[in-house]
Amino acid sequence: MGVTCFLLMRPFLNMILAAIIIAIGVYPGYRIVTNAVRGRTNLAAALCTILLLVVMVLPAALLAGTLADGIGGIIHQVQAGQLNIPPPPSSLEKLPLIGSRLDAFWTLCSTNLSEAVSRFSPQIKEAIPGLLSASAGIGGVLLQILIAIVIAGFLLANSKGSGHFADRVFVRIFWDQGAEYKELVAATVRSVTNGILGVAVIQTLFASVGFWMVGLPGTGLWAILFLVAAVLQVGVIVLIPAVLYVFAADSTTHAVVFLAWCIVVGLMDNVLKPILLGRGSKVPTLVIFIGVLGGFVLMNIMGLFVGAIVLSVGYKLFMAWLGDEVPEAIAADDPHSVQV
Repeated sequence: MGVTCFLLMRPFLNMILAAIIIAIGVYPGYRIVTNAVRGRTNLAAALCTILLLVVMVLPAALLAGTLADGIGGIIHQVQAGQLNIPPPPSSLEKLPLIGSRLDAFWTLCSTNLSEAVSRFSPQIKEAIPGLLSASAGIGGVLLQILIAIVIAGFLLANSKGSGHFADRVFVRIFWDQGAEYKELVAATVRSVTNGILGVAVIQTLFASVGFWMVGLPGTGLWAILFLVAAVLQVGVIVLIPAVLYVFAADSTTHAVVFLAWCIVVGLMDNVLKPILLGRGSKVPTLVIFIGVLGGFVLMNIMGLFVGAIVLSVGYKLFMAWLGDEVPEAIAADDPHSVQV
């Protein structure tokens, strides 16, 4: 029966897991909304669900629109032979290891784009199915997240019942320490959700504003790439080629301003993470990195966001089991966690 139930639930496990994470992360805000609407829990859950859907749908629609317009514009310019690529900056060749090759490729694209396309046409043809599959995967992940938000709304509306059920599960697994470990899980989910995903989303919003202000082609694609890189803790890697392109294609003044903006975006996590990650609930970057990569292998794009949280929770539970963590200290830092 257990195996059969698992197989029946397997197609929905990603969405259910994401819904639980969303519900735990949003619960403090849900408590505030509940107090504002005078204890009407169903109304508060509905308001939180609608707000989350708006926060997800509007940026996704804008990014999809700019991505489609950017790709369509590039294709039209290539077909009309009007795509002008500026020459590479002189400093590009000085980069170690890849500088000379990158400079040669950029020079070929700027002087003879048709030759560059014909030279790399086999690689381009091989990459097109992967790009189409990735685009479909992003759409599928967005749909799964929207469904998970709706499920999270139902969990919030029945937060007391969900809390009692969680109590029974943790007591069954951890016996006398069940309540402490439940608080540890709730606090870790909130801290990692805010400190990793929250910071990545904030950085992406600021980076997208910079991409849009300088007129970077395919702003939506750049934003998606930066979001993934920010979750992987390597968002600066996406900013470097964007800065190089702006220095080559735009005026020096605009490029310097954009460089300063990118520096602010890149350093933003150093300020936000200590605030949002939470005291006593920090997780090593290596654990997060492995969780993101492992989640991607196991759950595709959805795992980029779920994997880091799940592995972080597992790490904190393991360290608490070893005796290196004090669950009560985690619970003391998050007084709202006792309700979920």
